[in-house]
Amino acid sequence: MITCIRDVRRARKMTLQDVADRCTPPTTPQTIGRLETGTRTLSVVWLNRIALALNVEAADLVSLPDRGDVPIAAVLGQDGARAPRRGGVALLPQPGPDMIAISVACGIGDYRSNDEIWCRRIGPADFASVLNRDLLVPRPAGRFLFGRLIGREEDKLHLLPPGAGTRQLIIADPQWAAVAVKLIRTL
Repeated sequence: MITCIRDVRRARKMTLQDVADRCTPPTTPQTIGRLETGTRTLSVVWLNRIALALNVEAADLVSLPDRGDVPIAAVLGQDGARAPRRGGVALLPQPGPDMIAISVACGIGDYRSNDEIWCRRIGPADFASVLNRDLLVPRPAGRFLFGRLIGREEDKLHLLPPGAGTRQLIIADPQWAAVAVKLIRTL
């Protein structure tokens, strides 16, 4: 089995220590390194532990013959495009549990027509951790509010919709919300 654990770890900008600490139960960076290089046998249990630590599906860590990888050819920075220091592959978007999407019909704020905004559903206990992030919040009768979470007081969320000159909206006691985690844009 050919794995791409190292490529995924680097794409996530994580060190061996970061992955080792996030494993359940925690392990050592040396063990992660041995599993990456194949000097230690990678079992399904280890594959699942590492996938959980990297917040990806286990299938994303295995190179499959029918799945084409997209190599990273350049890194764009303030000084322009340059060759990457190490080879790598781009992580293709993969739906995960509790994911929903928003289709953008016309440009508004930072979003353009035909964008897709992938969101992860969260519960009220997680609202405080997504301050200054874009949220989709359900309303009665199949409607929604979408905007930047700019404040929270008790059971009320304060959202600022995208676009110039918009007013703050307040929604009381939502049962769930979805935080924007990935923007899919065709150029």
